[in-house]
Amino acid sequence: MGAGAVFFSESAGWQQILAESITSAEGLSKYLAIDVKTVDQVVRQYPMRINPYYLSIIQSADDPLWRQAVPDAAELAVDPALEADPLSEAPQSPVKHLIHRYPDRVVFMVSSHCAMYCRHCMRKRRVGQGRAVSRAAIEKGIEYIREQPEVQEVILSGGDPLLISDGRLDDILSRLKRIPHVELLRVHSRAPCTLPQRVTNDLAALLASYHPLYLNIQFNHPAELTPASMDACRKLADAGIPLGSQTVLLKGVNDDPRVMKRLMRDLLKNRVRPYYLHHTDPVQGTGHFRTSVERGLEIMRALRGRISGMGVPSYMIDLPRGGGKIPLLPQYIKKTGRSRLLVENYEGEMFEYALGHGRD
Repeated sequence: MGAGAVFFSESAGWQQILAESITSAEGLSKYLAIDVKTVDQVVRQYPMRINPYYLSIIQSADDPLWRQAVPDAAELAVDPALEADPLSEAPQSPVKHLIHRYPDRVVFMVSSHCAMYCRHCMRKRRVGQGRAVSRAAIEKGIEYIREQPEVQEVILSGGDPLLISDGRLDDILSRLKRIPHVELLRVHSRAPCTLPQRVTNDLAALLASYHPLYLNIQFNHPAELTPASMDACRKLADAGIPLGSQTVLLKGVNDDPRVMKRLMRDLLKNRVRPYYLHHTDPVQGTGHFRTSVERGLEIMRALRGRISGMGVPSYMIDLPRGGGKIPLLPQYIKKTGRSRLLVENYEGEMFEYALGHGRD
């Protein structure tokens, strides 16, 4: 049992658990041995929220869960290679709280808050920094989507869209569903991992009423797959909601082939399909989490052939200036010819592969 067990009640509802979140260095010092002055300095720039559930599963100082939740002095380091908005989301926002990067889909940020403020967050510049997304902003976002017939998919994001009430979520989904050209709905949430109590039977039924709806979640370490989070995944999967995990490659958390293999296997066992392994974006305040691309490719090579193909995510980088995502792959093709390839398998053995009847 972790540090937060002293005040976490498993029978509490998600709203109560969220309301008891720790947001100050002084409050956190009652449960974890932290440098209060350092944490306080970081929190002034980048807000902290650690709810009692997630605190309860932190086992020791600087463990993989601690690193994701507890502010670190490294967040204040100034690195000219890092930016507040490296993916140029703001310039791609035709209306507030909506990003239109790809022609056929938009990201609709319907919440500005999360169950936990992850220290590696790609939207560190804005999450937890302001007020709740207003009804007027939601109205403008829906109006924009309605006026763009090329938009076939809407991705609810934030913040965390599952941090809004069932009623408000139902209202947003129903209005989007009535737009004729919107064919797919997707929800991006970390709540099944960081506040699994949010996933009630009612919520699962609500989401299931809007099929085709997909839910992408984020698990970064096997220790996050607790009985509570596994139960949340079960409720969603039983409701017929396809689940995918957008894991982030994080130094000191999961940049180890053994850890990553265990995580991917555990996700599959819980009916969560590993979808993306994100290379950490060059976001100001997150540089201490960044690994080399070579390390990411090494991990991908360790996964291929050693776990089911269903458990191998796509290793992705998000290009700067809104260039979009591209996959990175280990180099298996060593030589090409018109009639054959020289390829290396997952164990490092070399093979010739015939392509047809041509000649070199």
